[in-house]
Amino acid sequence: MYRVTISDHFSAAHRLLLPDGSLEPLHGHDWSVEVGFVGRDLDDSGILVDFVEAKKRLAEVMGLLHHSDLNACALMRGINPSAEHVARAIHEQMANRVSRADLLEYTRVEEEPGCWATFLAMPQG
Repeated sequence: MYRVTISDHFSAAHRLLLPDGSLEPLHGHDWSVEVGFVGRDLDDSGILVDFVEAKKRLAEVMGLLHHSDLNACALMRGINPSAEHVARAIHEQMANRVSRADLLEYTRVEEEPGCWATFLAMPQG
């Protein structure tokens, strides 16, 4: 089994809706993002996923989030912008953009140092 991982980052602000119905004050983070692909077989050139293509697609997604207010961002519209939801939204965007979406295993975001949320793809089949 092989795993290929790419990463990038973006800066964005958000206000979380808290369990009591109140909103946190608007605050920003420098988010780190990691996307993992996993597969059993390499192509004829010995590659699981083309790093260049995958990084380009991740950069496109980062462009939708960078320097945004996640509460107003189209990608997060109507969703409480928790780290968990941010990870899922990025994962879904990547699944719609990469040529080997079947190999997309997880998307992990770090909201602040040491605080990670991961969205795992459900196994197909």
